[in-house]
Amino acid sequence: MKSFCSILFVCAFVFNLSLYSQNTLSEKDRAFAIKHLNESKAELLKAIKGLSEEQLNFKPSENSWSIANCVEHLALSETNIMGAVKKSLEEKPSTESLNELKTSDKELIDMITDRSSKVKTSKPFEPTNSFGSYEETLKAFKDRRKNNIAFVKKDKINLRNYVMDLPFGKIDAFQGILFMSGHTSRHVKQINEIKSNESFPE
Repeated sequence: MKSFCSILFVCAFVFNLSLYSQNTLSEKDRAFAIKHLNESKAELLKAIKGLSEEQLNFKPSENSWSIANCVEHLALSETNIMGAVKKSLEEKPSTESLNELKTSDKELIDMITDRSSKVKTSKPFEPTNSFGSYEETLKAFKDRRKNNIAFVKKDKINLRNYVMDLPFGKIDAFQGILFMSGHTSRHVKQINEIKSNESFPE
C-alpha cells in the first residue's frame, strides 16, 4: 500500500511539473528574448551616439523621417507593441488559434528587419514630438525598454500560449516581444541609411 501511494505521489508530481512547464515560458525562450532586446537596444545607442542636433534633425527628403523622428517612433512603439502583447494575455489561451500560427521566430525577425519591404506607419506610432526634447525622447525609449526587459525576466506566464492578430497574420505573444525588438533593428538600419546619405551633415 505504501509503495502504491509512493507511485501515485510521483505520478502527480510529474503531471504537475508538466503543467507548470506548459504554463510558464521556457528559460531558453526567455534568455533569447532578453538577449535580443538588449542587442537591439545596443545597436540603436551605437547608431545615434555623438550625433549633433543638426544631424539628428536632418531629413534626406521633405517627406522622410529624421533620426530624431525614428527614435521617437521607437519610444512610442515600446509602449504600443507591449500594450498589444499584454492585451493578448487577457484572452483565454486557444488551441485552435495556436494551430493557426504559421510564422517561425526566424521568419518573423527576418520579415520585420527587411527594409526592402515598406510599411505605412499607423497614427499611434507616428512621431509628433510628443516627448518634447530629443533627450526626453531617448530617455523614454530607454525607460520603456528597461521595463519591457524586466517584464520578460519576471513574468511567469507562457507567452507562447497567447495569440496576437497583426495585419500580416497571427503570431504568439512571445513573438510579439521579438517583433518589438526586431522593429528596433529595422529602424537602426533606417538610421544608418540616413547617416550614409551624401547630404548628411558632418
